[in-house]
Amino acid sequence: MKLLRNCIAVMLVSLCFATFVSAQIRTVSPSDELQSAIDMSQAGDQLILNAGRYIGNFTVNKRLTLTGMPGAVIDGNGKGHTLVIETPDVRIETLEITNWGDDLTDMDSGIFVEKKASNTQILNNYFLGDTFGIWVDGAQEVLIKANRIEGNLNVRSQDRGNGIHLFNVGKARVEANEVWHTRDGIYIDTSNGNELVGNYLHDLRYGVHYMYSYHNLVSGNRTVNTRTGYALMQSKFLTVTDNISENDSNYGILMNFITQSTIENNRVSGVQNNRFGEGAPSMTEGKALFIYNSLFNKIRGNFFVESDMGVHLTAGSEDNIFTRNAFINNKEQVKYVATRPQNWSHEGVGNYWSDYLGWDMDADGIGDTQYEPTDGVDRLLWKFPAAKVLLNSPAVETIRWVQRQFPVLKAQGVVDTHPLMSLPKKLLPSAVSDTAVMEKVDDKHS
Repeated sequence: MKLLRNCIAVMLVSLCFATFVSAQIRTVSPSDELQSAIDMSQAGDQLILNAGRYIGNFTVNKRLTLTGMPGAVIDGNGKGHTLVIETPDVRIETLEITNWGDDLTDMDSGIFVEKKASNTQILNNYFLGDTFGIWVDGAQEVLIKANRIEGNLNVRSQDRGNGIHLFNVGKARVEANEVWHTRDGIYIDTSNGNELVGNYLHDLRYGVHYMYSYHNLVSGNRTVNTRTGYALMQSKFLTVTDNISENDSNYGILMNFITQSTIENNRVSGVQNNRFGEGAPSMTEGKALFIYNSLFNKIRGNFFVESDMGVHLTAGSEDNIFTRNAFINNKEQVKYVATRPQNWSHEGVGNYWSDYLGWDMDADGIGDTQYEPTDGVDRLLWKFPAAKVLLNSPAVETIRWVQRQFPVLKAQGVVDTHPLMSLPKKLLPSAVSDTAVMEKVDDKHS
């Protein structure tokens, strides 16, 4: 028996050694047939593509590494996918991939990763084309890192594809990519357990776009000059932390049917809808945060700065925790279109408001009078926008005075019973309790 075990061990070592020895580095030139070189390779080989243009549509059907030397371009000849990955453990790196097809229905892509191609790695490539840069179709544990993906500005936004498109994908990591001039930067559909980290997404429709996805991490990304920085829709258990939205025109962060998620330590600034680019609606306010029919979320430690509107809640967006956020110099801090009272403080800690005029006699860092960002007059102006011309008139001031003197006449709305006197520090993971129920209005000021 011992002899048998020793023989088996020797055979396994020999097999591994033979596999290692058989892997080769092969050089390919534009005068060679790239598909033939792929087909003739052995699993584990590395193909190094010399500078030049490789025209055609190619399929990688075994475990290979394709490495481009400077100036190596794979040209899809204007049709279909430039590269299709059919098998696990493929690595594509340092190539320029361009000129694939323009058929959105056929999902034409620079690289198309099929379901069985798990553990594909797409690293340090440059993409230029009309439709999808990278489409991952059901594959697991894919790494997409340090790529630059550029769309075609001569094509209408709605006719372009997304830079990176994940469908039914799990445990993927999308890291340190730059995407611009595609439709959406990164689109995630029905995909769970993925990470989007440190990407730079600019000049797009949506920077990050989620649909029907659970347990995803979105961290350290930056969006600039998009219509919506982070469009989070129909998803649960998202963790959206330490992201930046700058000069996005419609929304910095949009939450549509989002539940049990954490929006934390993000900075949204300059969301102002006076940039009438392609498809941008006119006469609407830019919203740093828009929440539609979203419940049981933790929104904490975020900065909403110098936007048309700090936050807009509507359609039953209640039972969310708002704490330690900073609302700074927004033209309108809060718009809340509902009648249920909302207390935006949690465990004795509220938010910072740049227009808060209260005081702190006991020097505990918490204002001694509550902050109310909206009142009945605001509701009147939301319902009848033309009435804004009367905003500073004696009639409007009289209505506000009556509301202050007779609270029973006040409409229900948002109140912060523990407003912060100074800007909050960045949150640590344990800084705030994860209780998923909104605190009721029962603070020290009642």
